[in-house]
Amino acid sequence: MKALFLPAALMAAVIAIFATTPAPAGNIHKIRHIVIIMQENRSFDSYFGTYPGADGIPANVCVPNPVVGCTKPYHDSADLNKGGPHSHVNAIADVDGGKMDGFARQARRARRACAGTDDPRCGGGDVIGYHDGRELANYWQYAHDFVLQDRLFEPNSSWSLPQHLFMVSEWSARCAQLGNPMSCVNEVQNPDLPLDFGRNPRARPPGRPDYPWTDLTYLLHKNHVSWAYYVMSGTEPDCADDSASCQLRRQNVHTPGIWNPLPSFDTVKQDGELANIQDLRKFYVAAKNGTLPNVVWLCPAGKYSEHPPGLVSAGQAYVTGVINAIMQGPDWDSTAIFLTWDDWGGFYDHVAPPVVDSDGYGLRVPGLVISPYARRGFIDHQTLSHDAYVKFIEDDFLSGARIDPKTDGRPDPRPFVRERYPQLGDLRRDFDFTQTPRRPEILPGGYIWDGH
Repeated sequence: MKALFLPAALMAAVIAIFATTPAPAGNIHKIRHIVIIMQENRSFDSYFGTYPGADGIPANVCVPNPVVGCTKPYHDSADLNKGGPHSHVNAIADVDGGKMDGFARQARRARRACAGTDDPRCGGGDVIGYHDGRELANYWQYAHDFVLQDRLFEPNSSWSLPQHLFMVSEWSARCAQLGNPMSCVNEVQNPDLPLDFGRNPRARPPGRPDYPWTDLTYLLHKNHVSWAYYVMSGTEPDCADDSASCQLRRQNVHTPGIWNPLPSFDTVKQDGELANIQDLRKFYVAAKNGTLPNVVWLCPAGKYSEHPPGLVSAGQAYVTGVINAIMQGPDWDSTAIFLTWDDWGGFYDHVAPPVVDSDGYGLRVPGLVISPYARRGFIDHQTLSHDAYVKFIEDDFLSGARIDPKTDGRPDPRPFVRERYPQLGDLRRDFDFTQTPRRPEILPGGYIWDGH
């Protein structure tokens, strides 16, 4: 398995940038609610590559293209994008040893006939295009008024399911025995699959999928920290396991899926917390009533996820509605919102990911921090991954305890403790907890999902 590559000169530049990043100010415990909004399949350059002051698309870059020699990044006003293939093998090819030149080649080799779905090998010819404030007015407004992160990498060099496993557990694995975490081995591409995706469902072993290793909710439950995973009913656009085609599968609270892995974690079932996985409509009620849990994850359906072929405008409207709901509720003054995208979706990005282990990091994705304590108009140049969200939760609510089999009381054979990596920046630097809490900024165009 080839590793991703970060040139030494670039690493030195990153260290220099980090040295100038403001130190954390004030008390992190002013944050009593952390909301993670995870959208789908966009690279940083595809959304913020021309944002002023960010590490964006280099001048005069031309990305190799087997048809026309090379293609310069271009403004793409289309609301519907096709993206490109985004399995582990595609990540390695896109990065190409740090050259960041494989995107058009991989898109050309992508499967086109995917039966209306968008599995990790599918895609189209628009991977070199980018959007800007004309299509992303609200996202760019959040960047202008709060914090934009321009060195946030997905935690693994692969697709949605492994990333979502990392989001809640800091590991992606395949386990030989049901209920036995010590039978699990590292697997960045094909962990235990949550859905049939074209195979004979009668051939699936009973009890699968099963994720017996330790996840973050185990520590939250153990320390009486409330949490909820809010799921929008609908469909998922991805096929799993590189399947060429599949029938779109329904997604709901009770359906284990590529974006909803927690129902398959043994800890969630053993702790009696399956009821914490709830319909998205309950989120809006909690936001309005001031009863948000301490830790919240939001899972969209395909139509509002921005995962091709989901419309950019539909995803932005849904996200704006979520943020407006928080800002208009009584919990705003104690909330941190982390808005991001799960993987690069095959879209071009020019920054080579740092190598941290055999799984990643993956390619760069957009990241925004929105909070009454967020720095205004700040661009964070720290090296980050979605692991930083878990680290921030642990620092805020668990006194810095980590998902670590040596200390958490629940052994598993994971080969790493991601939150302890020295490359990983500190999200507290995006906040000034000494400032007076900022007033809400309600943006137009927000959509409140009502189940239809």
